[in-house]
Amino acid sequence: MANNPIVNMFRIKELRNRLLFTLAILAIYRLGCVLTIPGINAGALVQYFNELAKNGQNAFASYMDFFAGGAFSNFSVFMLGVMPYISTQIILQLALIIFPSLKRIVQEDGGQRKFAAWTRIGTVFVCLIQSLAVTVYANSIPGAMILDNQLAFKLLAMLTVTTGAMITVWLGDQITAHGIGNGISILIFAGIVARLPHAVIELVSKVRSHEINAVAVIVVILMFFGIIALVVYEQSGERKIPVHYAKRVVGRKMYGGQSTYIPFKINPSGVIPVIFASSFLTFPLQIISSVGSSGASAGWVSKLAYLLQPTGLTYNVLLVLLIVFFAYFYTQVTLNPTEIAKNIRENGGSIPGIRTDKTEEYLQKVLNRLILPGSLYLAAIAVLPTIIQDWFHFPSSIAMLMGGTSLLILVGVDLDTMSQVEALLKMHHHDGLTKKGLRPRNL
Repeated sequence: MANNPIVNMFRIKELRNRLLFTLAILAIYRLGCVLTIPGINAGALVQYFNELAKNGQNAFASYMDFFAGGAFSNFSVFMLGVMPYISTQIILQLALIIFPSLKRIVQEDGGQRKFAAWTRIGTVFVCLIQSLAVTVYANSIPGAMILDNQLAFKLLAMLTVTTGAMITVWLGDQITAHGIGNGISILIFAGIVARLPHAVIELVSKVRSHEINAVAVIVVILMFFGIIALVVYEQSGERKIPVHYAKRVVGRKMYGGQSTYIPFKINPSGVIPVIFASSFLTFPLQIISSVGSSGASAGWVSKLAYLLQPTGLTYNVLLVLLIVFFAYFYTQVTLNPTEIAKNIRENGGSIPGIRTDKTEEYLQKVLNRLILPGSLYLAAIAVLPTIIQDWFHFPSSIAMLMGGTSLLILVGVDLDTMSQVEALLKMHHHDGLTKKGLRPRNL
């Protein structure tokens, strides 16, 4: 028991406090996912979504529930989750690249605080638009609205849902600051895990009723574990760029004269492109699907809603393109070759075999060679739910959770969180989570 990593995690006060704090925040988040907003008949919602599930028409609701942990179909105060915040972050990050003056403001003293404030203000506006679409969607559900005054219901629902989304973002920030892992990713992770038991029960019931072939289920489960192994293998791979620093004499001391390396992962951006791409599509998808579900919508809106169904070809083509785009975009933001090359030169370093003035070009070339296969790999796994559903006729609620985006997020967030726990254990002179530790593979 002395070398048991689970026991060691709770022996270290700092790590124990962080773990318990994270669990407490997640409990609050899950509570908010089942609290229905005022003015909604919960019984009518259950009946409506059960009917959609029986008829196989719940693809949109299952997609929204996937990121909100079932909060969307409950019409809970946290039904929008953290997606509005992520969408706003994407828009502002793109704005920094398009408008250099904004980037200069962010790079000044206090610029990051300004950027965080802009993100939250923008999130409020995105939440108001999405919450308005929610009221339109609620109006299309028979018997869902209790209040007769539609204006009062719209104002109350928009206020409640927007406040709930901002509280969700605040909970994520608290996990990042005082808990374990990235708070926003942990909340998405918790939402997916919370829906797994329901998906398993639904899968077993459909196998017993012979709606799904048992052999197909076994094949999918084996494929599920096989892809998990491939994702872990891919996430642990990295390319090491050797850097040699020349000796420098400053006063009476000598600095440098050592060799090190820059680690570039096969997929430098991790699961961020998948989360960004899904979030970017969630915003128009929710508005179009909500408006398209109302009888008063224009014909082209209904057609567009049909084209953007999560199980459709159009949606999955857009998802693949956005994953590749955000893989390049996020890597350029976090691993800027120009900045890396500048830091190497300023510290008297060089890459063996590469001229100093060609360092930036060489780093960009290496990153491009890593990002393209890594992003295509992510995109291939992300479209798995559609393949599963088409081949084996799985319900969308099960297909969403048994592959693709969910699998990438689960494995990616789990690996990042384990790395943080491993670092804290070793900092306090304990063994890691495994005997060999979570070591990357060199390519």
